[in-house]
Amino acid sequence: MDALEDTFRTLSIARRLPPSEATYILDLSLASCASSGSDVLAVCCSNHSVHLHSRETLRLVGDFQGHTAPVCGVRFSHLSPHLLFTGSADGTLRCWDVRRPGSDAAQVFRSDSTHLYCSFDVSCSDRVLCAGTEQVGEDSFLVFWDARMVQDGGEMGGLLGVYSESHSDDITTVKFHPRQASRLASGATDGLVNVFDLSLGGEDDALVTTCNCNSSAGFLCWTGKDLDQMLCLTHDEGLYLWDVARPDSDDTLTLLSSADARTLVQLPDGASLEYFVGGTWLSDEERILIMGGSNHGELHLLDCSGRGLKFIKSLKGGHSATVRCFQWDTVGRSLLTGGEDGQLLQWKEGAEEISVGKKDSLKSISSMQLKTKTHRKQAIQKNHTGQT
Repeated sequence: MDALEDTFRTLSIARRLPPSEATYILDLSLASCASSGSDVLAVCCSNHSVHLHSRETLRLVGDFQGHTAPVCGVRFSHLSPHLLFTGSADGTLRCWDVRRPGSDAAQVFRSDSTHLYCSFDVSCSDRVLCAGTEQVGEDSFLVFWDARMVQDGGEMGGLLGVYSESHSDDITTVKFHPRQASRLASGATDGLVNVFDLSLGGEDDALVTTCNCNSSAGFLCWTGKDLDQMLCLTHDEGLYLWDVARPDSDDTLTLLSSADARTLVQLPDGASLEYFVGGTWLSDEERILIMGGSNHGELHLLDCSGRGLKFIKSLKGGHSATVRCFQWDTVGRSLLTGGEDGQLLQWKEGAEEISVGKKDSLKSISSMQLKTKTHRKQAIQKNHTGQT
């Protein structure tokens, strides 16, 4: 990772897009490298809209309206750079054609009217969509659709079925394996992280591993040279790294476990590490990059391994509030970040800042305006076969 560390250590703001209205940026997505032809990035905002920006200049090039409740994420198709998926607590997943900004969704996916989605993902084959619901009574559900079988105007088109026994609370994160379309991981506020092999059939057979993060799972990422490790970040800043290479052997190996991973690294100059934004697997360097931050906007890049966390670089002078999302653009060799100050930033090696658009005054955005569900952060112990 030495070459990339050198790049990270010289990152500075290349472009800054101030907010045009008082909204948070909640998530962002770039088309994968394999999907050539897409020069846009997508972000979802706290006003339920989805914005499209130029990948290089960050300028706003269009938007999509349609969701009527908080949007829980944005994902580009793995095989088509022009298709964008979104999920929402309004009970829908939607597919948009980014070549037609402002148009209605090309496809809409629904299930039961009581299902409100707080996480979703699309398989690497683009054939299966999965969404995790908020708790419904005493149950929560993983809902599956065949993305190829949506009927014209059909309310339930493409619905394959649901899993209802594996989680008992809000399913806050769902992540398909980057290479194996049948492998799926899910995490919830019940403290469980489940790994499924969908090719094995029903829920009982498909559930191959359960790990326990002892808290509310907030983020999952497949990592490792063979993508057979699972990184989990919790809502109360816990960090867990499991080896799930042999899920049917009941010997899931814990590589790293910390109920408060902020204590694993000492930052220079008394800098504050107050939360984790997320993490990503850098396949070329075969390392895990973690991003953390302070509530006033300072960011910290960290290298993660079974040995713990290692400080790489602090990014200052960018955001002024909590950062919600980031992505490393391997094509443009840039880091993209978005947060509660409504700003979208692009960081590049040795860059000098270019302001994009007119900088508007951003009034304070209250938690009442955001209206997103705050998930419980207490540690929860579960007795479950195969958990770590």
